[in-house]
Amino acid sequence: MSDIFQFDEHFWQYFHELFEALPRQGPGLDESTRHALGLLPPLGPDQSILDIGCGSGVQTLELARRSPARITATDLHRPFLEILKRNAMAQGLDERISTVVADMADLPFPDRSFDVVWAEGCSFIVGFARALELWRRLLKPGGRMVVSEFTWFSDDIPAELREFCVPDPTEDASPAGRRASIAAAGYELLHEFRLPPEGWSKSYYGPLQVQLDGFAARHAGTPAAMNVVAHCRQELELSRKYGDRYGYTFFIMGLRD
Repeated sequence: MSDIFQFDEHFWQYFHELFEALPRQGPGLDESTRHALGLLPPLGPDQSILDIGCGSGVQTLELARRSPARITATDLHRPFLEILKRNAMAQGLDERISTVVADMADLPFPDRSFDVVWAEGCSFIVGFARALELWRRLLKPGGRMVVSEFTWFSDDIPAELREFCVPDPTEDASPAGRRASIAAAGYELLHEFRLPPEGWSKSYYGPLQVQLDGFAARHAGTPAAMNVVAHCRQELELSRKYGDRYGYTFFIMGLRD
């Protein structure tokens, strides 16, 4: 969520090492993935889902378990997709899941290719409003888009939290601001719901804290790795202080006629 894109390739090398060890690369819950899927029209085996920025694919696997649709999962970091492929094969889901290394800002698919476009906790990478505009062309007529995105849950946002989570001062991350971006991009908002707190504490921050201690010990004295550690520890501390003031919201949209 923060402006981590200022860091160089050495930061990203260690960042990916740490995050490859996590079950999820961001907040989420299988229960929330299932709930969002249940709010869509039923999908059949001849229909398709595009899972953008899938990471190691925890939600991809849940979609495959709960739907007969074909799934294309994309991420820019190939090792995440390799983890997904191994897990899909182990669960007997590999025949319905294909993976593509791709930049979410330049996805290599024709217009109107997918019945559902799905993106959990990743649209901030290109910006929520821009992501909605970029991905709109990929939806078939009558298709649905499901995006979980960072949202303020309070009007009282301390400067240190705002600067870390939403460094662009022009971005309105309030619920009203997210809804306005959805409308401006040509969608109808059909449903929205919040990711429960355990989607952060249990699924993301808990495992991150466990891995972070060992990571810091292994790479003590390596500046790029210590930058990753400092970044993550800052996020954990902000969560401890202000975790009730922000979260993720699932937005389920259809194209406006």
